[in-house]
Amino acid sequence: MNPIVELVDNSFIFIIAISVILLVGVTAVMIYFVFRYSEKNNPKPDQSITGSTTLEILWTVIPLILVLAMFFYGYEGFKEMRNIPPNAMVVKVTGKMWFWHFEYDNKKVSDTLLYLPQGKDVRFELMSADVNHSFYVPAFRVKEDCIPGRTNHMWFHTTNVGTYDIECAEYCGLNHSYMLGKVIVVPEKEYLEWVNKVDSVKTPDSLKTDSLKTGTVKTDSLKTTQLKQDTTKSPGSKKDSIKVVQKDSVKRKEK
Repeated sequence: MNPIVELVDNSFIFIIAISVILLVGVTAVMIYFVFRYSEKNNPKPDQSITGSTTLEILWTVIPLILVLAMFFYGYEGFKEMRNIPPNAMVVKVTGKMWFWHFEYDNKKVSDTLLYLPQGKDVRFELMSADVNHSFYVPAFRVKEDCIPGRTNHMWFHTTNVGTYDIECAEYCGLNHSYMLGKVIVVPEKEYLEWVNKVDSVKTPDSLKTDSLKTGTVKTDSLKTTQLKQDTTKSPGSKKDSIKVVQKDSVKRKEK
């Protein structure tokens, strides 16, 4: 079993068990006090009750012990998450608005779908291309932030073949809720076939051409090599249509 999963689950079971015990205990005591010290059973309030040093020590020490025990279990899981096996395979994870980008050891890449071999320790190098993201795989009980300009690390062991959810656990913008992915764990043989397969279909970048290979340079369709004449002007000098050469009709011949 994945050691991280086991430790995290044990921590949650321990905390839930303590919470249930406290809930039942406090509820039982509350119900007892409601009936034992009701006005019907005690028409005249008892004024003899005073403070108790022993009781105050108990309700201070017992919660402290419980909280330290919770911390101990949580810290054991945290240590295991940071104890990355030295022979683990490496996958680079980059969070982008709004999808996950993965790069494998042989430089093969994939988006959204993370392919991993069964029974392997996997080390993740986590980065972000824009804003803060959080790489979260619930089935493996791991979550780590992806921060711009910084590389974080986490790992887990791929125990069983299957498909597991990937989520972004930190609000990263408009389409944060759509930043989902899948971990696809397959037998090692099937993984090696996939990771070493050269993609036969490539989508050409519409902004790039093969001009670097052929040595030709395409001209921008919006530009031409010739200077166009301004259609509003003509080479010859024409009279301004606003001006006329006729004499002012207001003027008349002198007698």
